[in-house]
Parts: sequence; structure tokens; C-alpha cells
Amino acid sequence: MTWRRRARCRVRTWRTARDEWKAEHERFKAARRATGGKREFPDVDHPGPPPSGFALLPWLLMGLGSLSNVLQGRTPDPWVGGLGLLAFNSLYVYVTFRSFDRAKREAVSTRVALGLMGLLTTGLALGYGGEWLTFFPLLGLATGACLRGPWLGRTGLLLAVYAGVVSYVRGGWGEASGIGYATFISSMVTAAILSLSEAVRELRDAREELARRAVEKERLRFSRDLHDLLGHTLSVIVVKSEAARRLAPRDMDAALGQITDIESVGRQALTEIREAVTGYREGSLATELSRARSALSAASVRPVVRQSGTPLDPQTEALLGWVVREAVTNVVRHSRASRCEITVEGAAERVRLTVADDGTGTAAAADAREGVGGTGLKGLTERLAAAGGSLTAGPAPRGGFTVTADLPAGADERTASAAAAAADG
Repeated sequence: MTWRRRARCRVRTWRTARDEWKAEHERFKAARRATGGKREFPDVDHPGPPPSGFALLPWLLMGLGSLSNVLQGRTPDPWVGGLGLLAFNSLYVYVTFRSFDRAKREAVSTRVALGLMGLLTTGLALGYGGEWLTFFPLLGLATGACLRGPWLGRTGLLLAVYAGVVSYVRGGWGEASGIGYATFISSMVTAAILSLSEAVRELRDAREELARRAVEKERLRFSRDLHDLLGHTLSVIVVKSEAARRLAPRDMDAALGQITDIESVGRQALTEIREAVTGYREGSLATELSRARSALSAASVRPVVRQSGTPLDPQTEALLGWVVREAVTNVVRHSRASRCEITVEGAAERVRLTVADDGTGTAAAADAREGVGGTGLKGLTERLAAAGGSLTAGPAPRGGFTVTADLPAGADERTASAAAAAADG
């Protein structure tokens, strides 16, 4: 790529950044007008100028005195002075523009250009003195823009002392104190302002990233809740509809009972979906166990429920309720089982829930071969892990499939936060 193409690409990149900044600035002004000129509008921040070396170009006006001397012929060997001035300005533009990109700022080529700039500044100052000494503050400005970090203070101090010594050789103590002080201040202030501006932009980008992740988290919560709610509810409706179809020819009353259950399940599903949308749904283990009995019975699976131990806190019940719902849904859908045993064992420190069937279905076994596979079981694994628990699923040694959930007992902070995760996804 030729230098012309590179220059065009850089100009095109700068124009794109400038157009984006202008559009964001117009949005900022529109928001300000909408609030009647007040400064309290937290949704819109002032974008600030685009980060580029153009912000440091006006300082080159400090070299106008040297340029005037060259043009008026008051500088010995004006061609040498003119070429030196051109070289200094070129190195200054090169260093400052690369200083706004961290990778380019720390590149060897940038540091070499800064070193050449220092040598050129020394040569021009010793050769001409006077107005040419003002290139040291410009060198300090470029140094502050390029070198940001723990070594900046020492570098700025050494550069100021060096500029003072060179200025003393050419102009005495008066020049030495002024140039040394200006060099130190320009390097320190420039580094502080640019570092602060970069930190503000990084914080702003971090805030936008956090907002994006919050949106993704809410989408994940909603998709998990819909999967858990609709998957179980629709499975129950399908099973009960099949039971009503089988019972209708010989026992209309029993068929009507199944149809009534379908209506009840559908109404309850509507309520739960509304609660899931608002994020306030909390499961109840007793309710889920009752629904599990009904769903398993309708699917011609004999339910066996055993519960022992101390009472559980609401947060732990909410998590175990999700596990019962998902595990029973998989039994109804895939297991082809004739018996399903649900056991809840509460102890002083831990509580364990086991859902075991005697089926021969292949879908659950395929999930088990993949680790805890499936969207529902994978989501439950994450929820229980957030509460300090675990979820395991796989074929049982004597056949069938077993899902085991293990959680810490008691309403401690980890369980409470996991309950929030169960609601938030």
C-alpha cells in the first residue's frame, strides 16, 4: 500500500469518527433542548471531541516565531533552519497522532520518532537559541501524550532539567527557568488530561457494555422461563388431551374431568407467563409436586413422592420447584416409564432432590451423554451453581434415568441470590 493510500485511509477514518461525533453531539444538544436547557439528563452524556491528534495541533503555533525568523532571513543558514522546522513539525504530528492509540503509542517506531524529535530539538536549540528554545515545551507535550504510566514523572522531570541546562547554555538563567518549567508543566498536564479523557471514555464504553449484558441477561431469563413454563404446561395439556380422547368413548365423566384439568392448566399457564414477563414469579415446591402427580398420572406413570427432613426456606423451594418441573416434563415426554419416584431429603446443612424413573426413553440418555444437556437442564445447572449447589443427570445403574439436585439448606445470602438468578435467568 502506497503512502497516498495510507493517507487516504487515515483521512477517511478520521472523517468517519468526526461524523459519528457530530451525530452524537447533535443528539446531545437535542436532548438538552428537550429538557429546557437543564443539565440533569442522565440518559445522554456529552460525547466530547473525537480522540485524535488534531486536539494537539494548535500548539504548533508556538513555533511561529522561529518560522518568522526563517522567512525574514534573521536565522543563519535559513535552509537548515527551515528543514529542521519541517522535520520537527512532521515528527510532532507523527508522534501525537499515534499517541491516541495504545498499541501505536507503545510501538517502537513511535518511541524512536520521539527520540529523534528530542535530538532535533536539542540541535535546533543549541544552534539558534532564542525562539527555537520554545520547541522544548512542544517536546514535553509530545512526551506527555506518548509516555503515560509510572515512568512519566521521572521522564518529565529529567526532560525539564535537560531543557533547562540547554536553555542555560544558550540564554542564561532567565531562559533556563522559564523553558524548564514550561517543559515540565506541558508534559505533566498533557499526560493528565489525555489519561483522564481516556479513562472517561473507557468507563463510558464499560457502562454501555454492562447495559448490553443486562439486556442479554434479561433475554436469557425470559427464554428460560418460557421454556420451563411452556414446555411443562404444553406437555401436561397434550397428555391430558390424549387421556380425554381415550376415555371419551367409554367414560364421558372421566373425559370431562380431564378436559376440566386442561382448562385449569391453561389458565394457570397464562398467569405464570404474565408473572414471568414481569420477573416476579416464584415457584413453590408443594405446588410443583402436586402438579407433578397430576401430570404423571395422566401420562399413565405411577408417581411416588417422598419428602422428609426439616422445612425448607422459600428460596430453596423455588429452585427445587424448577427442578421438579423440568425433570417431570422430561419423564412425560421421553421416558416411556411406568413409575417415577420423587424424593426430597432435607438435612441441617444440605437438601437433596432426586427424580428417578424406570423408563427406556432415548432422548434423556442422549442428553446425559453430552453432560447435562438440553436447554432446560443446562439452565437449571447454572441456577443451582449460583446458589452453591449442583445438578447431575444420567442413566441409573438399574435402568431408567435419574436427576439429582443438591443445595445448601437455610436462607443464606447465596441461596437468596440464586433465587434472584432463578427469576432473572
